[in-house]
Amino acid sequence: MSAFGSRFVTETARDWFLVDDATERDGWHPLVRTVHDYWLRIAPPGLLPGRQHMDPLDIPDLLPRIWLLDVIWPGPEFRFRLVGSRIVNRLGHDPTGERLEDASLDYEQNPSLTERYRATVEHRQPTYRLGPQRLTRTRDFEFVENIFLPMAEDGRTVDMLMALSVLVDNPD
Repeated sequence: MSAFGSRFVTETARDWFLVDDATERDGWHPLVRTVHDYWLRIAPPGLLPGRQHMDPLDIPDLLPRIWLLDVIWPGPEFRFRLVGSRIVNRLGHDPTGERLEDASLDYEQNPSLTERYRATVEHRQPTYRLGPQRLTRTRDFEFVENIFLPMAEDGRTVDMLMALSVLVDNPD
C-alpha cells in the first residue's frame, strides 16, 4: 500500500476494482461520479445502456474528458472510437481509430494492460481506477482517476466502453 491510502496501490498491484451498488463513491472526483450517475440513469431497467441511449447534449461539460472504445469480437480487442479534446491534449496525440495495443506505449512492457478492459466487458460492470497514468506518450502528469462503463446496443452484449478520465499531477 502506498502513501495514497486505500484509494491507491502500487503500479505492480491491481489498482482498479469493479463497481457495484455497494461501492463507496464519496472519495471519487465529482466528474467521475457525475458520469457514473448519468450511465445509471440512461440504462433501461435490468439492462446495460447502449450508445443509442447516450445524448452528448446531456453531458456537454464531460465531453472533453470522455472516450469511447469499440469492443471488437472475437477477442475482445479494443479500438478508440472517440477521444475527448482534453484527453487528446494531455496525451499529446489523438488515438481515434487506433487499437488499444497500438496506442499505448506501455502495452509492450505491460500486456496485462487489457485486463481491466476485459473485466469490464466480462462482468458487465463499471471499473474504477486511481493510479499511475499508462496510456500516454509523455509523462507530464503522473496519475489518472477514471471509470470504464460498459455499453451494449442490445442491453446485454458489451460492444462499447465509455470512459471518463481526470488526469492529476498528484492524488494527495
